[in-house]
Amino acid sequence: MIQKVNEIQKELEQYIDPVKRKYLPKFFKTGVGQYGEGDKFLGVVVPNTRIVAKKHKHEPFEVIAELLQSEWHECRLCALLMLVERFKKSEEKKKKEIFEFYLSQTARINNWDLVDLSAPTIVGEYMKNNSREILYSLAKSHLLWDQRIAVVSTYTLIKNDDFMDILAIAELLLYHKHDLMQKAIGWMLREMGKRDRDLLIQFLEKYSKVMPRTMLRYAIEKFSESERKEFMKR
Repeated sequence: MIQKVNEIQKELEQYIDPVKRKYLPKFFKTGVGQYGEGDKFLGVVVPNTRIVAKKHKHEPFEVIAELLQSEWHECRLCALLMLVERFKKSEEKKKKEIFEFYLSQTARINNWDLVDLSAPTIVGEYMKNNSREILYSLAKSHLLWDQRIAVVSTYTLIKNDDFMDILAIAELLLYHKHDLMQKAIGWMLREMGKRDRDLLIQFLEKYSKVMPRTMLRYAIEKFSESERKEFMKR
């Protein structure tokens, strides 16, 4: 198992970009007290990480779990993309196994890109035909990344014109103080608004005076300038 993990890491290392290696720690806020504190980057861009992930998507969960323990961000992302690729091609029973394994590893899905590139496909897709209870458990978690998984997973539901859960979760996390969560909720509300503008306006009429400004700005990004000004004045 360790040999396979080392093999996958070496394949990733073939794609190292020295410029990205220097830039990414700043972009993902790895300084003391920041949300990505201590994370380390090889300097591999996502498309190249996908190449490696697709090649190894059938590795057992033990290998993926070990990759998720890596200090290197790209190794953890590769592990998640391996799950994503496998999930897409799996029958329902296997999808359930991948979904349950994914949820057992959320402590290591610990940056916004790791969540955003995996949760909609794995959690969101699985939620389409199953109980949504787990979304609310994640939303109520003390872990920031669990909360983001709950929010971003609704993207898949929203694309299927299913808006109940994003509205409920947005209400549940309406007063969240973290900028990353405010952006995520605002983003999902904006996506909902692309499909049902009236429903978004109803939500904003009720909550725009109390929701964080960052959340509101993201939610109304597609509105006209005059509409944005009107909501921001409130």
